Amino acid sequence: MTDTIFDEKVEETMLGPLWARAKYSQLYPELLNDLKAIDIIKNVDYDFSNIKNYLGEWRGLGLMARAKNFDIAVKEFIENYPSAIIVNIGAGLDTTFYRVDNGTIKWYDLDLPSAISFRKTLLSESERNKFISKSALDYSWFDEIEYDLNNGIFFIAGGFVYYFKEDEISSLIIEMAKRFPRAEMIFDTTSKLANKVVNLRAKKAGEKELRFHFGVGNPTKIFPKWSPKIQVYDWYTIWARTKINPNWDKKSIAMIKKSERIKASKIVHLKFF
Repeated sequence: MTDTIFDEKVEETMLGPLWARAKYSQLYPELLNDLKAIDIIKNVDYDFSNIKNYLGEWRGLGLMARAKNFDIAVKEFIENYPSAIIVNIGAGLDTTFYRVDNGTIKWYDLDLPSAISFRKTLLSESERNKFISKSALDYSWFDEIEYDLNNGIFFIAGGFVYYFKEDEISSLIIEMAKRFPRAEMIFDTTSKLANKVVNLRAKKAGEKELRFHFGVGNPTKIFPKWSPKIQVYDWYTIWARTKINPNWDKKSIAMIKKSERIKASKIVHLKFF
């Protein structure tokens, strides 16, 4: 694969998680060993110094922890449904498929046309891994998912829900629950306080619009209210089930512990009925 020139129109949010998984997989493979990310980052002709400075180690490790939690949930699901359909909402340059593939699942990566166009320069579709070039809020993507209810369907959405307003996310998930009964969904959320901090930081950097919108306190008090078809199967803070390595930078460990105390970031696992 030849070197790929970065398209400035593509959000840097696609490159941040990719860089973090590649960088920290090499340093801490016991946390997450993303060989695909390591491989494809070599083909991106881009100066990652700004991303490195913005993320820092603790945010980069947080992206690793998120990926690890998602991997565990997907693997547990496909143990029960080895021919399951997995849909990755807001896929960007995500490489989860390559870490969890059991040889029989069918995977869909869903994102905006510009994002999928960039994704195709680095990652290829296959018979069991298809790309969908649509907004997640354009519900016509539902029609592109071919699945047998008995095989199970699982949705992941990393770095997605907090970029939208609550009514946009609630409408999406309500419609998903109607269309895909017995499905499961896992995603990460941020608290209202965390959103405020992120937005203030973005404003200082010259951004005119809010970066984060939907903030979540206690998931059990939010999501089930949207529809009787939606239940919270599990939720936990992002580092609750991941061991902290004492060799990480002391500032990173301190920030991780602080974010855990205030429950700044959470993993939410829903079931549809």
